[in-house]
Amino acid sequence: MPILTKRDGHVEIVTVDFPPVNALPVQGWFDLAAAVRAAGEDPDVHVVVLRAEGRGFNAGVDIKEIQRTAGYEALVGANKGCYAAFGAVYDCAVPVVAAVHGFCLGGGIGLVGNADVVIASEDATFGVPEVERGALGAATHLARLVPQHLMRTLYFTARTITAGELHSFGSVYQVVPHEQLDESALAVARDIAAKDPRVIRAAKEALNGIDTQHVHRSYRFEQGFTFELNLLGASDEAREEFLNGR
Repeated sequence: MPILTKRDGHVEIVTVDFPPVNALPVQGWFDLAAAVRAAGEDPDVHVVVLRAEGRGFNAGVDIKEIQRTAGYEALVGANKGCYAAFGAVYDCAVPVVAAVHGFCLGGGIGLVGNADVVIASEDATFGVPEVERGALGAATHLARLVPQHLMRTLYFTARTITAGELHSFGSVYQVVPHEQLDESALAVARDIAAKDPRVIRAAKEALNGIDTQHVHRSYRFEQGFTFELNLLGASDEAREEFLNGR
């Protein structure tokens, strides 16, 4: 199973494993959403750790799946799947700790930006290459990681930013050697899990309630422009250029 779950005391570990680069197909996004949502609904789970196997944390959507599917079915599915997965992380009834290694791109930013705590390995880089793929999206979540003007610069240039740089902004809690990533994420998760779960669940709901950024609405607004770009043909051209370039 590409989405794996394992229990460590009161911590649910959700692992993404879609070789070679963790670019998730449509069903993968929905499966990830279901796993995170189910963990939050389990009263025995106090914290969720979201991690990945392989070369990087997440490379976004599976562009090959979109290009080999006639019409807009895969595109619509990817948009809905991302919306579901990002929302599942944000709305999860318990805190979500993201353990990030390697590349975290596009949809990965959506997951990490909506997480409650981010632990990253020293080799982790973060970015939203959407403008080079003829799409828009995840600026909502990138804006939760960096200041506004830096977000715009990163978005327009499709450049990446390091875990160390994000740590300086406070959006990454810890930067650790790769081999210490899982244990470091679990250490934070166990610390939270040791608290009264009634209080932690209430705190998660309260913090979402006072959030100044309406993540669901703003991300959905971004997605509308992706549909426009697809209708104009710009997205298809950009995806083909990307795949041919590889």
